[in-house]
Amino acid sequence: MGQLCLCLSFSVTTSGQNKPQAPAATAAPVSQGAISGVLTDSLSGSPIAFATVALLPQGGTQAQDGTLTDESGHFSFPNVPQGTYSLTFSFIGYKTKTVQQVTLREGALTVSVPPVELSPVATQLKEVSVEALRPTITQEADRMVVNIAGTALAAASTAYEVLAKSPGVYIDQEGNIQLNGRAGVTVMLDGKLTYLSARDLRNMLEGMSAENIRSIEIITNPSAKYDAEGSSGILNINLKKNDLRGMNGSVYAGATYNGKQFGYSTGGNINYKTGKWNSFLSLDMAQRVGGREATFTRVFQGENSAIYFDQVATGNYKVKGPPIVRFGTDYSLNDRHSVGFVANYGTNYLWADFLTDTYLGNNRNQPALYIEANNYNENRFANFNSNLHYLGKFDTLGTTLSADLDYVRITNDGFANFYNYYDSLASDKPVLQDFLYTDTPNGFDIYSAKLDFTKPFAEGHKLELGAKASRVISDSDSRFYFNNSEVPILDIKRTNHFIYNENIFAAYVNWSSKLSERFSLQAGLRAEQTVSEGESKTTGQVTERDYLNLFPSVFLQQKVNDSYEISYSYSRRLQRPNYGQLNPFFAYRDPYTYWQGNPYLRSQYTHAFSVTQVYQKNYSLILNYQRNQDVIAELPAIDTETATTIYYIGNVDASQSFGLTAVVPLKIMKNWDTNNTLVVSYQEYSTIVNQEQVINDQVYYMLQSNHNILLPLDLRLEVNAVYNGPVAYALYRVEPRWWVHLGLKKSFWDKKLDLSLNVNDVFKSQRLLIAADVGEGNISDFDQYFRARHVGLSLRYNFSKGQKVEERRRNTLEELNRTGN
Repeated sequence: MGQLCLCLSFSVTTSGQNKPQAPAATAAPVSQGAISGVLTDSLSGSPIAFATVALLPQGGTQAQDGTLTDESGHFSFPNVPQGTYSLTFSFIGYKTKTVQQVTLREGALTVSVPPVELSPVATQLKEVSVEALRPTITQEADRMVVNIAGTALAAASTAYEVLAKSPGVYIDQEGNIQLNGRAGVTVMLDGKLTYLSARDLRNMLEGMSAENIRSIEIITNPSAKYDAEGSSGILNINLKKNDLRGMNGSVYAGATYNGKQFGYSTGGNINYKTGKWNSFLSLDMAQRVGGREATFTRVFQGENSAIYFDQVATGNYKVKGPPIVRFGTDYSLNDRHSVGFVANYGTNYLWADFLTDTYLGNNRNQPALYIEANNYNENRFANFNSNLHYLGKFDTLGTTLSADLDYVRITNDGFANFYNYYDSLASDKPVLQDFLYTDTPNGFDIYSAKLDFTKPFAEGHKLELGAKASRVISDSDSRFYFNNSEVPILDIKRTNHFIYNENIFAAYVNWSSKLSERFSLQAGLRAEQTVSEGESKTTGQVTERDYLNLFPSVFLQQKVNDSYEISYSYSRRLQRPNYGQLNPFFAYRDPYTYWQGNPYLRSQYTHAFSVTQVYQKNYSLILNYQRNQDVIAELPAIDTETATTIYYIGNVDASQSFGLTAVVPLKIMKNWDTNNTLVVSYQEYSTIVNQEQVINDQVYYMLQSNHNILLPLDLRLEVNAVYNGPVAYALYRVEPRWWVHLGLKKSFWDKKLDLSLNVNDVFKSQRLLIAADVGEGNISDFDQYFRARHVGLSLRYNFSKGQKVEERRRNTLEELNRTGN
């Protein structure tokens, strides 16, 4: 590792030796300018969106740069050296057109090309389709992009399932997400925070069809433009956008079976783009099913003897509800200004049972007590999310102003019954019964406003400014009742009404600059002021916080040569406790197991460093280091005399990790592409247990291999195979685990009808084994399987009326160079 880092540092100082350079004193800077314009239809005058524009030296055949027109038909080429150029415009269904003699010179470095018109072809040739395998994973300068749209593994799957299949991502049974073995990950939808707890986020993602996702971005070191939330990075889920004029959409239906339960999903979407309007509507409805089988083993070392605690548990759940509705529309005020609105509403109902057999005693072979615990849960989750946005483009250089107003309303009302039957195995005492129930209504109101401004300058400089304000109001009224008599009795000790208010005010500045032909720099600073108050109405306890934090970020990009680039980055991040973690309520699991929040929980802070090497735009190697303070983690507190365990949320003193991530795409055969990801890291957690320092460290490694194979009869096979090595987390150690997912897709009727079959966890190997040594011989072990193996079948029909445009790759420069135009 040390030799590799030395080589990377050496490349910065020696890259100039690749070819002779003129002396610095005699090198005169060449002024750069910009070329811009608009592309329209010659008959209707309507702008042509997403057309290809190639910039070529006058008389040349090799494109120097390329771009796509935006939704209003505008295009721009910033940072163009002085000279004379030609512009070539092309779009399916139109005649290609070239504009000659576009000249940049001193005194005229900004050229606005007169409006360019393309003429529709009178007779369109019969479409010739060339099937190609699109890369599932691509590495960009600051993020990894996982392409979801159109894949067989996305069919009949939820957003939660495809997120869990992404490189380096692991999600536990409570919905907590780890990235490259590290916790503290923020999930965004279309670049916006979800504001959900881990469990509520899982609920929402399980209700979202993966058919609606375009891609997932994995950003391990975000810039100051992003919220500072997310100590280990950001997972940004990009939903599909409509780029076609006219009407188009799709309908789908699917079914799943996990060996014990049937589930289904159905829905559709319709998009309509005409004139200045671009609107969409989608409906998704599903019944999701699942369950788990688990064993729990705990050993409590008392003063005189040990108590052995063994559990075997099984459970089932079913989630369904009315359709999830998502609606949005954008309106172009003119060629440069647009406004839009997006809203979605979803609600679902969960029914679950969890049946547990527990054996306790000082002799594991002859337990003294048997407990049969039957838990039944009902839950209603509702999520309303709305966004009003504005986008203004003030010049052809790329000066923009955007504004967003968001309102989110979330409710999560739970009701649970607990029936416990106690049988003394060491005596003839009669069976005792204990009936309990909990009523836990929760509600969140979230308001936010955001403003972003971007101003490009000549010579490759760019300024970004922004501000954001958000307010969160959380109300949780959790009640615990004894139900052994005709009239339920409220348990005051385990009942709590908790209200939490949080205000965050943020501002950022980003400056990026092209230092030379080989080096570019981006530096930013974000400031966030957090003012919060948590109040227990039951106890009268009030916890107030008011703190200001600065979050710097620096990115240096080096172009060693045309095939090899290196990026160096640093950022400071934080992870705030979610609202449920701050609630001191005791959540009941069984007579000997509870979960409790912590109103004194502190935010977690992270310093993240990374070096990213990209070779030939495909192969990447990322070296990273993270140092975390006050790590937020679930910790066990045990009472050895009563054999009771309380899992509470606390702060681990510190943790650090060193690691590398390698992404290696390979083409095994003409019709067989594979993308492989290797993650290796060293993790170390330090905390105090029983007044002694405990170090939990581990070398973690993960290998993921995705295969796309074109088979005869136009069948597409996809394979997702993952091996996760052991993980250290707080006081816990997670054993290695692996799994394989398969997907098969076949298209009919000129690709209007897609039939997909997928099998999750083919070998039923996606088990979760966790061990925790709390010290002094007190041990907790868990072995759980969440019924991940299932078979899914999905049918999707795509329709369109109006313009037909095949999906276009954004890498227009490479595409045009292959044509020789």
